[in-house]
Amino acid sequence: MEERVARAVELFKSGYNCSQSVVAAFADLYGYTEEQALKMSSSFGGGIGRMRETCGAACGMFLLAGLQTGTTDPKDKAGKIANYKLVQDLAAVFRERNGALSCGELLGYKGTNPNEPVPEDRTEQYYAKRPCVKIVEEAARIWNEYLETQNLDSK
Repeated sequence: MEERVARAVELFKSGYNCSQSVVAAFADLYGYTEEQALKMSSSFGGGIGRMRETCGAACGMFLLAGLQTGTTDPKDKAGKIANYKLVQDLAAVFRERNGALSCGELLGYKGTNPNEPVPEDRTEQYYAKRPCVKIVEEAARIWNEYLETQNLDSK
């Protein structure tokens, strides 16, 4: 279990965004390469395109939820309900453990939305002032816990 959580943290600390880090740590379970996972999740970093909306780590969990329980039949109402319920349950756990679902709130941007598209350089100061490493770790842990409840091997 902890191997995938540690991998998500390692990916984040190596410069990938929060969403990429969570998705790539589990990509092989769904038949995706790390490169494919990094590309499919790249737009969700910084609270979706660095707009400070829904946290990218949470978006990563939601992408994984789609890979796990998503539907391909537009008439599959039960499947849609099951997927949406999973996303809502994951979001509730994420909020409970992190205090918010919004990137801006998690970073302490009260009433402001610095939509600068240029990401900050990853320095020691960057990591020291942000909760992102812990949040990535928690999102990966939440997904791992879900897999365990489903008796799915996450190794």
